Amino acid sequence: MLVWAIVPLCGIAQQKPQYTQYVFNNLLINPAVSGIENYIDVKAAYRSQWTGLDGAPVTRTLSLSAPIGNAFVAGDAVSMSSGSDNPYSPAYAASYQSAPPHHGLGLTLVADQLGYTRNTDINATYAWHLGISSDLNLSFGIAAGFDNTTLNTSAILLQQADDNAVNNLQSNTWSPDLGMGIWAYSADYYVGLSALQLLPRHLNLTTQNVQTLQDRRSPNFFATAGMRFSLSDDLAVVPSALFKMMSNLPASFDLNTKMVFDGRFWIGAAYRYRDAVGGMFGLNINSLVSLSYSYDHATSAFRSVSPSTHEIVIALMLNNRNRVICPQHTF
Repeated sequence: MLVWAIVPLCGIAQQKPQYTQYVFNNLLINPAVSGIENYIDVKAAYRSQWTGLDGAPVTRTLSLSAPIGNAFVAGDAVSMSSGSDNPYSPAYAASYQSAPPHHGLGLTLVADQLGYTRNTDINATYAWHLGISSDLNLSFGIAAGFDNTTLNTSAILLQQADDNAVNNLQSNTWSPDLGMGIWAYSADYYVGLSALQLLPRHLNLTTQNVQTLQDRRSPNFFATAGMRFSLSDDLAVVPSALFKMMSNLPASFDLNTKMVFDGRFWIGAAYRYRDAVGGMFGLNINSLVSLSYSYDHATSAFRSVSPSTHEIVIALMLNNRNRVICPQHTF
């Protein structure tokens, strides 16, 4: 009987983890973002969902993105703009020019723990960035790697220690993974479309004689967009939206808005449809390090047992030749 308690966990595992601060690291949902900035962008994040609830999701991520192409890497970090070093100022948008054609490489590592199951995705990413007009870039990206699913059968409490329905489960499986995306970006807006988990996987967790449960991985589709409105040289408002869809689950969307002060400090609010509301803030400390934090309060049925979700992101800007403090293209 205890085996069937695992069925919802395996079903949920086919869905990509959710992030309140998706706008801060869109590489996790779209490989076309690879190499979009003029430096090596490294981000590490930790997300504890429904804190305090036994078996609740815990997600750890690590990503790396690097540009390739001398005209871009050794060029102006603000895409040849000379009007302002602050990408949230009106002068920046007025003098913005599209980035030179270049390539981007990336790496993403996502470890998602949920109950007795753990999913680990490891993907290498590639993107090709083109300037299709004087102030608009278009990039195409692909991600390829592996997905590992493990089931911690030793942590399952059994009424009978020799219960073969659990002890003989296939508990470690590797599968190939594939995703792709497209990303359009300019001085004050971006639009992206992506599809992840494109390769089907049929994970049969079986005993010696009887199939007990099955996990089928389905593609995840994402559409996202954001804009920045400069209210003054030192203040801007940045709304963004993320739409998510996959088979056998209802579509969902996130809405975020943040206010950015002088390109260094920002505060914001988040809403996830029928799931949570939240607040967040971030600080670009210097040309090397930035930090951000978000707190979600559940509005779903989980609010009565564990309403809190915490997410923290640490970012490093390595080989930052122009010593920019605020990202130019990812806002």
